[in-house]
Amino acid sequence: MQRQTKTLMSTTSKKNREMLPGKIYDSLHSARTADKVTLHFKDGRVVHGALIFNPFKGTGRVINIDQEVSIDFAINDIRDLKF
Repeated sequence: MQRQTKTLMSTTSKKNREMLPGKIYDSLHSARTADKVTLHFKDGRVVHGALIFNPFKGTGRVINIDQEVSIDFAINDIRDLKF
């Protein structure tokens, strides 16, 4: 009898995409007129809502009226942005 061993590899289906700060800045600036944005934070949070962005300070706020959530952020806090 021959014994077979299987090697199992662990993979994640989560995208580990991280945008560069300059690209994030440009996307935030463009997204200011969008109805809703989705921000993916470096700490793993994902927030959907309306965007307020101050290009001079590089800070902003995303507001989700339905969940009554408002989160302040800096460009360095963001991993990805979709609108």
